[in-house]
Amino acid sequence: MHQSSLFGEPSPRQPAELHRLFFALWPDPDARAQMRQRALALEAAQQPGGRMIGAHRYHLTLQFLGDFDALPQSLAQRAAAAAATVQAAAFDLALDRAGSFANRDIPWWLGSAQPDPGLSLLWDRLGVALAKHGVKVVASHRAHAPHVTIVRQAERGLAAMPIEPLVWRIDRFVLLHSELGRRNEYSLLGEWRLPD
Repeated sequence: MHQSSLFGEPSPRQPAELHRLFFALWPDPDARAQMRQRALALEAAQQPGGRMIGAHRYHLTLQFLGDFDALPQSLAQRAAAAAATVQAAAFDLALDRAGSFANRDIPWWLGSAQPDPGLSLLWDRLGVALAKHGVKVVASHRAHAPHVTIVRQAERGLAAMPIEPLVWRIDRFVLLHSELGRRNEYSLLGEWRLPD
């Protein structure tokens, strides 16, 4: 497992400094490029306003472990140990819809009308493994459709609509660390392959 090291004296919390830890599906370059094409087509046709997400940040969250003042190394290690026990097969996920969520950020997303059962199976098995390793999941992403966010702070919502489908081969899942407000990028802490 690759881990970021955070050294130095503790400093008072500032709103701009936030460390987020979560498991996700991480697109390969081809899938990422296809997602970008769909996002740009939607932008041209629908004019969402807001902030387009960079393609290098595209992901589908599986299990969210929380926001922290500093990266909790022991939690990351337990989460990685749990992930190593997950047994699930690779599958194809068709992204064939776009829409938005009705929250203050108005995120626009790419999603699937009928996600492959492999996604639910992976979500379940990862959740069970985390529980067995004493890792609490902060928020369930099963409550809404699995999605890849492409726009934040849109000027208006988007009713769910079909898009030109793309097939994303899901053959791995990852543990990501996000430093909000500093680099605003993701660090890959671990990666686990799903066999065909």
